[in-house]
Amino acid sequence: MAGIIVGEDGRGRCFWHGGLEDYRRYHDEEWGRPVTDDFRLFEKICLEGFQSGLSWLTILRKRENFRAAFAGFDFNRVAEFGEDDIERLVADAGIIRHRGKIVSTINNARRAIELKAEFGSLAKFFWSFEPGSDTRPAVLDLDTLRANPTTPVSVTLSKNLKKRGWTFVGPTTVYAFMQAMGMVNDHLDGCFCQREVDEARLKFKRP
Repeated sequence: MAGIIVGEDGRGRCFWHGGLEDYRRYHDEEWGRPVTDDFRLFEKICLEGFQSGLSWLTILRKRENFRAAFAGFDFNRVAEFGEDDIERLVADAGIIRHRGKIVSTINNARRAIELKAEFGSLAKFFWSFEPGSDTRPAVLDLDTLRANPTTPVSVTLSKNLKKRGWTFVGPTTVYAFMQAMGMVNDHLDGCFCQREVDEARLKFKRP
């Protein structure tokens, strides 16, 4: 099937892992599986912002460095970062040294605190934007995936976040976040993970 790579184990997978071990592990074990942990949700939306203009593999291979640099993406701690921290992060070769994205992460941590105070958790807010099953494509193949880098829901969520003062949260970035965090299952038809993720989403208790 188009967009499917069959591995040495005989299982079909989405093409984008490219056969790379660490990328394949991320595809198999993380991508698309439902997440409710607030720190993981915050981490992912920030890293998607850092990924803009780059490949996700670049970010994935620096993820532990990012976690060390940004206090495990505990937004309560990141919100307290000041100018000294910004300069420290700009000088940190282990991450993406983009001043605007670094400042954005600190800003978004402060907005995350506000969001949690309003909704009780980031998870409750984000999962309230989960698309209905009737909006999902009947066939999920390579052409469908490539033709839909955004969705009406990701546009709405992006606008909502921007209105609340979040930055680096455009519709494409937000949809990539939704895909990764399991708010949609975009494993392609023919990928063994598609059924596993469907089952995980059926058992998943929404916040």
